[in-house]
Amino acid sequence: MNYKMMGKFLSQILIVEAGFMVPALLISLYTGSWAAVYGFGLSILITAGVGALMYYFCRNSTRRFFVREGMVCVAGSWIAISFFGCLPFVFSEEIPNFIDALFEIVSGFTTTGSSILGNVEALSPGIKYWRSFSHWLGGMGVLVFLLALSPNGERGKGYTMHLLRAESPGPNVNKLVPKMRTTARILYVIYIVLTFINFLFLLLGKMPVFDAVCTAFGTAGTGGFGIRNDSIAGYNPYIQNVCTVFMFLFGINFSCYYLLLVRHVKEVLKDQELRLYIIIFVVSILLITFNVRGLYGSWEETIRHAAFQVSSIMTTTGFASTDFDLWPGFSKALLLCLMFVGACAGSTAGGLKMGRLLLILKNLRRNIRRILSPQRVEVVRMNGNRIGEDVLNNTNTYLAAYGVILVGSFLLISIDGLSMTTNVSAVAACFNNIGPGFDVVGPTCNFSVYSWFSKLVLIFDMLAGRLEIFPMLVLFSRSTWRHK
Repeated sequence: MNYKMMGKFLSQILIVEAGFMVPALLISLYTGSWAAVYGFGLSILITAGVGALMYYFCRNSTRRFFVREGMVCVAGSWIAISFFGCLPFVFSEEIPNFIDALFEIVSGFTTTGSSILGNVEALSPGIKYWRSFSHWLGGMGVLVFLLALSPNGERGKGYTMHLLRAESPGPNVNKLVPKMRTTARILYVIYIVLTFINFLFLLLGKMPVFDAVCTAFGTAGTGGFGIRNDSIAGYNPYIQNVCTVFMFLFGINFSCYYLLLVRHVKEVLKDQELRLYIIIFVVSILLITFNVRGLYGSWEETIRHAAFQVSSIMTTTGFASTDFDLWPGFSKALLLCLMFVGACAGSTAGGLKMGRLLLILKNLRRNIRRILSPQRVEVVRMNGNRIGEDVLNNTNTYLAAYGVILVGSFLLISIDGLSMTTNVSAVAACFNNIGPGFDVVGPTCNFSVYSWFSKLVLIFDMLAGRLEIFPMLVLFSRSTWRHK
């Protein structure tokens, strides 16, 4: 294991995180929130100091970097930024309990949106900004951001590729252009442009500037932290519709946007994952609209809330325009299924991913045909390209680990004695980075009802879901730390 290289990269992550706390510090100074000023000031000094110290001791590291180092580095980095990222909450005493503060910031960085707060509006503006910005930073990935800026990737493709593959969501990671560093830059440029466009549309709906910034961060990162206790329900229908559209857009594979920019429109239209995403999105809206049509005063309101919640849950954003926990059983069951499905691979959304679902279904069809016709030779294809057996095996392994962690987490948090609906939806919401669940953890409630032990389990679920399980499993594997 190349410990010095991992330490050097981790030190850079911490220094970047300290820099990202500065705007929140300035907002706190401007608004006179002195407790938050103290919290951010002390957190910046500690985070930057630890990062600088680590960089000093690891500055002469070699560039030998393999898959295992990449996964351990990614998992360790996310744990580190979460640990230091929660310090402003603790030092400002706005979330004085460390486990609660860690839960909140992990939920932010992993774009989950689950919260332990009962009154979000009581937070100072600087803390609200930091919560929302954590969504934006975690949406595309802080490591992808660093790779886009760092010169390290120019001389070592393995270094950059292993890190990007370990952090990026989906069954496989491909280059948009020959250099992975340039690919990371393209992804972030698209991400920033879409976020800014979203911000402008929110301003056109007369949303306050601060609210628009925080909401755009939450929408872009498909996170779901609101700055109001009622999430998006208190805003006008125009703003809700804007959020619906942009949540859907951020659930699309970002490579599709790149293909549109280079005028490869036909490739986008033929994308099987995008087609499945749109079909499930539209069908779900229609089914829920007819199921809840008697709960609202008009078809416009019914369709608006149905489309908003399907977009929010399917893209794992977690915003709420209404209390969907009051919907009929069929609609809630459909939303629960959408929690597991998720959006497209290569987007900021969580969940199983459409690409992985397609591979599972195609592989299932192939295996059934093999059983019926043992002599038949058939390969799995997606968008006309043959899918390698290694990708299919990784998908099956992911699915197995996915099921084991879901069941294990459900059993562990059931010790608290809450209802089965609460526990199942809580695990599904955290592991798939959704945000709200049902019953006690529904859209009008929070996760403060769980014990510190259950919160730690759910924190692990959020990290494992965001990192697609494998980096977390490698980090805690005993064989990881053996020298070859």
